[in-house]
Formats: sequence, structure tokens, C-alpha cells
Amino acid sequence: MSKDYARDVYGRTLIELGKKDKRVVVLDADLSGSTRTSLFAAEFPDRFFNLGIAEQNMIATAAGLAASSKIVFASTFAMFATARVLDQIRNSVCYNNLNVKIVATHAGITVGEDGASHQALEDIAILRAIPNMQIIVPSDSEEAKSAVIAAYENDGPFYIRLGRAKVNTIEDKKDFIFKKGYALKDGKDIAIVACGVMVEQALLAADILQSKGISAAVINIHTIKPIDKELIVSIAGKCPKMVVCEEHQVMGGLYSSVCEILANECPIFVEPLGINDEFGRSGTPDSLLEFYGLTADGIVNKCEKILSK
Repeated sequence: MSKDYARDVYGRTLIELGKKDKRVVVLDADLSGSTRTSLFAAEFPDRFFNLGIAEQNMIATAAGLAASSKIVFASTFAMFATARVLDQIRNSVCYNNLNVKIVATHAGITVGEDGASHQALEDIAILRAIPNMQIIVPSDSEEAKSAVIAAYENDGPFYIRLGRAKVNTIEDKKDFIFKKGYALKDGKDIAIVACGVMVEQALLAADILQSKGISAAVINIHTIKPIDKELIVSIAGKCPKMVVCEEHQVMGGLYSSVCEILANECPIFVEPLGINDEFGRSGTPDSLLEFYGLTADGIVNKCEKILSK
């Protein structure tokens, strides 16, 4: 199984888009080496703008460029790309439904040693509530590329959430289709719905559960907004219980999105596995995933508890 940085793929994909479309411009807030927008900057210096440590100005500038018919990719760390610039995202970008694609790196607790101040755990919740915003959380570098291309091809504001660490490439994925999730594994006893880095853990958990005689479906919901309502209702009709896994606060993210659908369409027993109303802390990515129970074993334990009820 190969490993790659999703942000490396992001940088390379920007170059591909830049070569085919002169409307593509890229902005960064003094972190282009980390976000990999530096690759685009080296190839197209006249279409790259470093706004410095001034994220609000970056998003306001992105809105202005988009209003001038540019397709704008704006990047920085997820913590700075969301809460710090909420006013500009809401009132300048989303209110006007502009072609600004915010691709944030260093999201979630897997930022690691940088600790709570840099671990965006509420970014999806913040942006999901804003009209016109579209949100994608890729599970690996291949999906990251597909997400960036989808953002380029579809009008309106986007938020693409990438991590800091290398991620394994998930095998036997289905083709990425914006707005559509898919089943990676069929099952009938319980469904494990996941996004981002938790998709790999969900697959590992399903294998462990299978060895214990438990049939678990694994669903990849890469597009958080607009979410694949039809798929979620369909899975709920096949599996009587469900666990929703995310590297994010359980409030306002994927779990909330799923529950909002099922409460009206197909009520079943749903439990979250994510961050429970607390800040992150410093540690290695793997140790933090272990600490918060966001591992295959953590998912197995959660599923077994749910099935025992």
C-alpha cells in the first residue's frame, strides 16, 4: 500500500490546472512551502500571490479575483483558513457565491505536535452552516486530486480539508463522484460511515469484526456538503445500527449531517466516534489517534458496544 502527502498531490494538481486554464490563480498566507502551493508559484509566478500572515486579506482578495472571473485557490492551515476568516468567507465569498476554492492543509488532530492551537477540529461544523459552501474531505491523496479537480469544474465556494501527515492509498476505491459517497465494503449487521483518515481505519475495523463473525459495511462519505442523502438512507435500510467516524468534533460534522437525514427519513441507532467537545493536545499523529480512540480497535470496540445494546 503506497503512502503520499495529500498536499503534495494538491500542489501538483494545481500545476495541471494552471497549464490548461489561465483563469486559475493561487493565493497563500505565507505557508506555501507547507501547503505545497509553492509548486504552482514556481511554475506560474505571475498567477501566484503570497498575502503574508494576513489570512483575512487573502480571502477578501480571493473574492475580488473571483468576482473578476478568476478561479481562485486559496490555501493555508485549516485553523487559519476557517475560524480566523469566517467573516470574509461568509460575507464576501459565500454570500456572493464566488468561485473561491479554500484548500486547507494541517487539519484535525493528526497535525500532531503543534497541539491544540493548530488542530482544527471544528472547521467542518463552522463552514457547513454557511449557505453555498461545498465541503470535501478526501480519504487519501488520490481522492485529494479528484476533489481539487471537482472544485475547479464546479462553480461556487469549496472547502477541501487535507491533513499534514502522509496517508495510505486506499485500495479498491470506486471512482470519485462529487456529491456521491460509496460503499467500500458491504455488510448487514452494522454500518461504519467515515470520512478522511478514518476511512482506512474503518476498513481495518471491518476486517477485525468479520473475524469475529460480525458483518460490517464501510461507507466513504467524502463529500460532506452536499451530502449523499440517498446513499445514507439506503444503508440505514440495510443495517439496523451505524457508527459515524470522523477526525473532527462530533457536533456539526459528518455525524450531525448523517443524523439530520436519518431523523427524518429512516431513524436507526447511530453512535459517533470523533472528538467529544474538547480541544486537541500535543503528540505524534498515531498516539493522538490512539488517545482519542480513532483507530481500528476503537471502531471495533464502539461497534461491539452498539451491537450489545
